[in-house]
Amino acid sequence: MSRSTKLTLDILLGAVVPILILSYLTDPLGAVPAYLLSALIPVGWVAVDLLFITRRLNVITGFLGLNAVARGLLAFWFVDGALYAFKDSVGAILAVLVFGGSLFVGRPVVRAFAEQSLDPRTPEQESALGRLFSERSVVRALFWSTAVLAVVFAVTGVANFVLNLWIVTAPFGADAFNVQVAQVNAITRIALAVPEFVAWGLALYLIFHAIHTQLPTATKDQNFWDLVAEREAENEARSDPPNRNPIRAEGSNE
Repeated sequence: MSRSTKLTLDILLGAVVPILILSYLTDPLGAVPAYLLSALIPVGWVAVDLLFITRRLNVITGFLGLNAVARGLLAFWFVDGALYAFKDSVGAILAVLVFGGSLFVGRPVVRAFAEQSLDPRTPEQESALGRLFSERSVVRALFWSTAVLAVVFAVTGVANFVLNLWIVTAPFGADAFNVQVAQVNAITRIALAVPEFVAWGLALYLIFHAIHTQLPTATKDQNFWDLVAEREAENEARSDPPNRNPIRAEGSNE
């Protein structure tokens, strides 16, 4: 599946279809069944993606899976008012805990996202990438990019809670509740995604800029892994310089 197709399906099944179900199927299906269907379709799509499309277990898929499981379970927590606002903000809360918590244990989680995006294919590439990520400037970039994302997730989480509390005022099970949930989702799924998208762009820019300052200058035909291999060769040559005068070295006692 191409990336453009995958992105289109993410948007359709994660945001557009649930809003349409709440808006147009509440009457024929009933308020509660329509609400459950709208809540479980995004969860089901994430499960299908992880099990049958991506089929890779890593930090990224693990994080998405955790979020999907939490949302799936909470779909059956029938609440309204402040509790519903809290429930709808659980994804942001999990993100803050994961990203912020990784800073406290000294392992910024964004490193795993960056490593997986670079996709090392051999043990040698993994080792070289580990040494590259241990450079002080890269470590600093990983810390600040993770911190930026944690702060942005916290801000969007608070905004999501406030908007839900303000807009979704009807009791759960009423047709008006579903309509209000559709209204707030139409706002939050778009408006709050913008600062998160910008934050991800800034975070990745900081990381990859720091990485490329540690690599040799690229020529026209060199890709990222060519530069990493060249860096490894240069570091090895510096740590183990050739003996320029072996005859003199052997007779140094004379």
